[in-house]
Amino acid sequence: QVQLVESGGGLVQAGGSLRLSCAASGRPSSGYHMGWFRQAPGKEREFVAGISPSAGSTYYTDSVKGRFTISRDNRKNTMFLQMNSLKPEDTAVYYCAARSPGLQRYEYWGQGTQVTVSS
Repeated sequence: QVQLVESGGGLVQAGGSLRLSCAASGRPSSGYHMGWFRQAPGKEREFVAGISPSAGSTYYTDSVKGRFTISRDNRKNTMFLQMNSLKPEDTAVYYCAARSPGLQRYEYWGQGTQVTVSS
């Protein structure tokens, strides 16, 4: 079992920045693919960014490319999402998640952190 806890959400003006963190416990996070998802009111949860266990590969949905950066520190069992040039449409609850290599489905989820971008 892996427990995930997000932090760093908040209210920011359009064009501003936030850095989300995801702290993992229970098992070393270095063995898992990890990712960020978000869910806006009335919308389905969507994939935002993903990172391989060694951090050698990263993936982004098109709408955040060039603005968001995913990273991880396996020594600290922590993953980050640096969000720059934020837009009102980035407003959502952001979730971190983890999955074992070889699986497509994310197995473990955090409770979410709210990000609100005002115009």
